[in-house]
Amino acid sequence: MLSEEKGEFLLKLARKSINSYIKDKKIISPPQKTPESLKETMGAFVTLNKKGIDRGKGELRGCIGYCEPIKPLVNAVIEVAISAASSDPRFPPVKESEMDEIDLEISVLSKPKLLEVENPKDYLKKIKVGLDGLIVEKNFYKGLLLPQVPVEWNWDEEEFLCNTCMKAGLPSDCWYDADTQIFNFQAQIFHEKE
Repeated sequence: MLSEEKGEFLLKLARKSINSYIKDKKIISPPQKTPESLKETMGAFVTLNKKGIDRGKGELRGCIGYCEPIKPLVNAVIEVAISAASSDPRFPPVKESEMDEIDLEISVLSKPKLLEVENPKDYLKKIKVGLDGLIVEKNFYKGLLLPQVPVEWNWDEEEFLCNTCMKAGLPSDCWYDADTQIFNFQAQIFHEKE
């Protein structure tokens, strides 16, 4: 578990990374005074939300990340923050003029764990909405939904699993197929404060 201070460090770093890239097309290096715990390899996602008019949940403006721990966390956050702002295929690149209207969220992920069951219906007993994120893999298809997504959409376990299948570009019931793999993971989530 990371402290709130370290989460704040990552949020400021993510915003600085995006601003530097948008303004000058420069990718910043990790700060010299990066805490040692942020140099450990961890998966991370950066989500950009346009601020909501009613101070409620804003609308998604970009979200990209690494589900596997393949880079030091500090480097992963720099890279995925820039990618969320510039390379999410669902949205045009973020403009400098938009940055004041965007809130950042960072999800630091635990290592994904393969869920093993005798009967596919047993997956539903192994998923904890609000705690688990899910990854569905089949052949070359892969989809991931963060733990906060089913809570935001008020999904139960089955809806969560079906939507993760669809996120992978697969039929919603592909989790019944023996060659589909389901992984869960947890995330520590940090939000920018108003």
